[in-house]
Order: sequence, then C-alpha cells, then structure tokens
Amino acid sequence: MPAKKPTRTLRMRRLSAELRRLRESADLSREDVTEATKINASTLYRIESAQTRPQVRTLHTLCDLYRVDDGKRSELLALAKDSGKQGWLETYPSELPAEYTNYILFESEARTVRNYESLFVPGLLQTEDYARAVIRGTLPLATDEQVEARVRARLQRQELLHKSEPLRFRAVVDEAVLHRVVGGQRVMREQLLHLATMARLPHVELQVIRFEAGAHPGMPGSFVLIDFPDLADPAVVYIDSMAGDLFLEGEVEVDRYSLIMEHLVGVALSPKQSRRLVGDLTAGMMEGS
Repeated sequence: MPAKKPTRTLRMRRLSAELRRLRESADLSREDVTEATKINASTLYRIESAQTRPQVRTLHTLCDLYRVDDGKRSELLALAKDSGKQGWLETYPSELPAEYTNYILFESEARTVRNYESLFVPGLLQTEDYARAVIRGTLPLATDEQVEARVRARLQRQELLHKSEPLRFRAVVDEAVLHRVVGGQRVMREQLLHLATMARLPHVELQVIRFEAGAHPGMPGSFVLIDFPDLADPAVVYIDSMAGDLFLEGEVEVDRYSLIMEHLVGVALSPKQSRRLVGDLTAGMMEGS
C-alpha cells in the first residue's frame, strides 16, 4: 500500500519558502546543495515545494550550509516541529482525500475566503441535508461512510463562521445555484432560508450574478481565493474540478484570479439586492408548497 501523502499546512509552506529563500540568498543552486551535503536532489525539491517535511538532521545540515544564526535556526526547527499539526482533521484521517484535507487546513487558518460558485451553494453556507444531497449526487460511487465523513467535515468547517473572531467570507454565486433543486423541494427551501439567514451576518457577504448579466468570467468554473493573516503567507487559489483538486500559489496566477473575482463582484447584484432575491425565491417556494 503506498504511503499517504503528507498533509500540507501553512507552517510547512512557510518552512519550505524560508529554506528556498535561504538557499537563494546563499547563491546556491539545488545541485550545489546536493554536492555539498549529499542530500538527494529530489528530496530537496520536495522540501522546498512543501511536499515533505525535512528531518531534523537534514534541517541542521541545511542551516549549517546556509550559515543560519541560532535565532533563525530555532525558528525553523519550531516550524518543522509544528508543521504536521492538523487539529480536528485528525478525526477523519482516512476518509478524506489528501487534497481536500489540505484545503480544509488552509481554510481553517485563513483571514478571508472569497468563493465563486456556479452550480452549488458554497460549502460554508450549506445545510446538512443539502450537503448530503450534493455529496451523494456528485460522488455516486461513494459509500455511506464516505458520504457521512464528508458531511461531518463540511459541518465542522462551518464553525469558522461562528468563532469569536470569525472568518470573513465573501460568496459570489451564479443565479443557477438558487434555482437548481438539490435534494427536493423541502431541502432546497430550507437551504434558501439558511442562506438568507447567513447572508445577514456582518462577516458574510453574498452576491448573486443574475441570468440577465449574460456571459461572465466565472462561467468556466468555480474557485476559491484564500488570504491569510500573516503577509509572510501568500494567498492560495483552490480549484475543485473533475480532473482533480488544484492549488495555485504563483503570484501571477493569484493576481489573475483576484482580478476575475473583482469583475464578478462588479457584475453581481449588491449584497442587499442579493438577500432580497433569495428572500423572494424562498417565499415563492413556500407559497408553492
């Protein structure tokens, strides 16, 4: 059985970025490091791309080569020690895919999450029944245990919006999200009621792109922009697609998606208008029931 991929955390990303920066400051290539230390080139690449956590002796070897002072060395050792901490996710170590686990960890440490969705209510705003219906519908081969593990994880993620210092969440959705009846009329009606309630929270902004807006940059697919409290942690773009989960971390890519999000916010209804639209649709469903 293949070894499970390590879960990426902010600390692991920061450690890898620091080690890469220190190597470049020392004017050394990866080949230079391999020649001087005998650390395998592929291992060094995985360390610098946050795919693996360095062993303590490897970290000391790199610090020696880069002439790192004691204070910085202690900081790097602390990052390495804490880089594997996963918090509540340890409850579900086997049921959740590695990339989804990575996403949840990044989300849990974020300051702001901006989410565009073209087909679903954003996960942080889903009711339990709606989430279960979405997961069953999109993962028809999943077992009951796998479905329930994802439902529990999704509900646990939503606690971020109810902390004393809650996550700031902006959701932009295509109007199709509000009309697709997921789970039946009752489930969808309860989902719209919940969406209207959540959209009134001061740290949650919901905006809807009306059908009348025509073509827009979000039509190719959904994405999430994650910003972190510390400027040392660059933003991440997360894309969940049929081809697999993808994290984009390059400055050019993050800037491109940030501009796309700004455009989507501009063509969408205002938060007040969006709340009114959700309320009208909910009232219509209640009258028709």
